[in-house]
This record gives sequence, structure tokens and C-alpha cells, in this order.
Amino acid sequence: MTARDDILGAIRAARATPARTAEAIAAEAASLLDAPETTRPGLAPAAGDLADAFARKAGALGTTIEHLPDIAAIPAALRRYLDTHGLPASLAVQPAAEFAGLDWGGVAIHRDLAPDEPAALGLALCGIAESGSLVVHSGPDAPVLLSFLPLHHIVVLRVDTLLPHLEDYAALMAKQASPRNAILITGPSGTTDIEGSYVRGAHGPGFLHVILTRSTD
Repeated sequence: MTARDDILGAIRAARATPARTAEAIAAEAASLLDAPETTRPGLAPAAGDLADAFARKAGALGTTIEHLPDIAAIPAALRRYLDTHGLPASLAVQPAAEFAGLDWGGVAIHRDLAPDEPAALGLALCGIAESGSLVVHSGPDAPVLLSFLPLHHIVVLRVDTLLPHLEDYAALMAKQASPRNAILITGPSGTTDIEGSYVRGAHGPGFLHVILTRSTD
């Protein structure tokens, strides 16, 4: 008996099994959603503070985190980040309304993205505490390449948009129109495919820096 025989035998057995009714399939699907707290992973720290849970998970994946009181503090934080990494005082910025009135000081901002863009600033739609992931939707004010081209991807995440689990994002999407592109970003891009050596920026930004803000005022 070969593996091929096993596979074909399983297919024949499945074909011989009477088809289940739509009601039976729906009942099985519903049972998977019963008591989700028994199957979902716990959040650490306690689920009551999603910002701490998100920061802990994202940080373990190589994302750097900075907490700011409000969005007005972003330009100064960006200047510190650029200086720390030896980057020029120049930044590609997502054309989001939240960034329009900020005083950028000595940081020169631009909208067009170069293929070798050193750093860019974007805004996340929401974050997922369970996995430390960011969710970005493309749109007229959210170019998709902002999440892929820069070496340093800096993302503003509002604490009030944090979700506990991935299913919560799915439930959110069920209530609104789907975007053309939905991007889930979990840590900086990297690979060990080449001779087992870790390489940053293999398929996207090599550095991911999240600015957590508790207010957009």
C-alpha cells in the first residue's frame, strides 16, 4: 500500500459517504462559535488593557513601540526616530486628514514614494492585540505601496481602534464594504531562506515602528 493508494482510498470513501444536509453543516459551523473564550488564546497582560497586550506581542516580533499622549506629539517623535537611525530629516507621509494640520518642524515631508524610500509614515485602520498585527486598508488617502516600499515603516495606531482577536476584525469587516486591498502587517519583513541567515526587508520594510496614541486631538 502506497501513499497514493491511501489518498485515493480516502477520496473514494468520502465520495461513498452520503452528503450532509445544509442544516447539518450550519449546525456544525454554529457549534464552532459557541463559547469562543474557551478556544481563543488568552491575552497577556490582562485583556482589559489592549494597548499593553498589543505592545507585548508586537515587541516580541521585532516591532518597536512608542507611546504618545496624542497625535500632535508625532513630529517630535519622528525626528527622534530619524536621528536615532541616522536617517535624513525627510519623510513620505500618508495623505491622511489626521496628519494634515501637524507642525512638522525641521522634517521635510512629501507624498510621492520612491522605490528606495528610507522612511514613511502611515495610519493603521486598527490593530489586533492577539497577534500584534496592524490592519491597513488601501484607499484614496492610503496608497498601498506605503506599506511595502520604505525601509522604515512608521505607523500610527490609535488605542481606541485596538481589537482583541482576529475574529473581531472579521466581524468588523462584515459590517462594511470591503476595501480593494486589506493588509495585515505582523512585525518587520524578514527571511531566513537564504543559507539560514536572517535578512531584514526581504519582502517589505525591514523596520516597523508603531506609535500608539490615546487621542487624536
